[in-house]
Amino acid sequence: MKKIITLVLLQIAFIGNAQNSIKQYTSNSELSIPTGYYNSATGTGFTLKTQLYSIINPHTQIVYGSGLWNLYASSDVRPDGYVWEIYTTCNFIFGTVASGGNQDDGTLGTQECQRFNKEHTFPKSWFGSATGTPMYSDAFHVMPSDKKVNGARGNLAYGIVGTANYTTSNGSKKGNCVAPNYPYSLQVFEPADEFKGDIARNYFYMATCYENLIGSWQTLDPNGDTVLDGSNDKVFEQWYLEMLYNWHVNDPVSQKEIDRNNAIYPVQGNRNPYIDHPEYVFQIWGDYLGQTAFTPLQAVSLYPNPTNTGTVTITSSILIDEMDLLTINGQVFQKIMNPTFMNNGYTLSDLPKGFYFIKLQANHETVTKKILVN
Repeated sequence: MKKIITLVLLQIAFIGNAQNSIKQYTSNSELSIPTGYYNSATGTGFTLKTQLYSIINPHTQIVYGSGLWNLYASSDVRPDGYVWEIYTTCNFIFGTVASGGNQDDGTLGTQECQRFNKEHTFPKSWFGSATGTPMYSDAFHVMPSDKKVNGARGNLAYGIVGTANYTTSNGSKKGNCVAPNYPYSLQVFEPADEFKGDIARNYFYMATCYENLIGSWQTLDPNGDTVLDGSNDKVFEQWYLEMLYNWHVNDPVSQKEIDRNNAIYPVQGNRNPYIDHPEYVFQIWGDYLGQTAFTPLQAVSLYPNPTNTGTVTITSSILIDEMDLLTINGQVFQKIMNPTFMNNGYTLSDLPKGFYFIKLQANHETVTKKILVN
């Protein structure tokens, strides 16, 4: 069971005698993995993947229409109450148009910010568009999105865009693929950086939750064929696996994903293992990556960052031995040794405007994160 650290009422001395405390995080959505949920996940490689498949299956198939609309109000709500969708910066309101919301009603969607709908981040045509299947309404990969952008993306594979021919308000874009070792000439869609890890973990979830089916999906759609390798174990073509892994590492699990995982679990009855245990990705696919192992320390996340409130929450799945807070010049102004484990994270509060670094050490490993306070 993952542990999250809380440091209570620690005073931090900043330049100008500004006082800043790290206090217990009290979000209503805590990292709450059921006791023993992953007890049978004891293997490595594809053995571990199959063990995870058995843990998250079977799960409850929710209704594509009302089931997802109702769930999104708790799983995808921004701190300001608007819809947390993945392709724009629009302020969508939950609910039907008749009730004052922006939920898709079959009209508009010709421009951004008119309507939001449901995006199969793993396109439905890739698994045959079977509306009666669990994949069709699986909330882990079916996410709220701007209707206009959803249509523009279509069933394109995600990738790295060279020259963009379409760009959204949050920086997502469509264009020619320039991902390393990409062997095809095809248009792809690149999500904004802050959602790349989310989408990568969606795909690792799909490879695991539908391990018994996904090997037969390769030839169902030309775009899917460029991504899937026709197997039930590795699942992805080499170039795509490497890209997803890089997205997974460079955009670690955020509090948003943790909250979403916790909101979906009571409805579907399963979890995304790669949000709960980001290290599982390397433990399963590491033999094909040829990279240094992904460590739990790399999964430490700061949220929100940048922050406009002077408050940043830090989550970690392992015991942090030391936290060093540094100025932009690298000067250590606070050293925190052996912080105490509590329920659910560190919260740095009342941070003055500026740019900072926080260096975290655990198990003889070190990672440094940036903090920007606007």
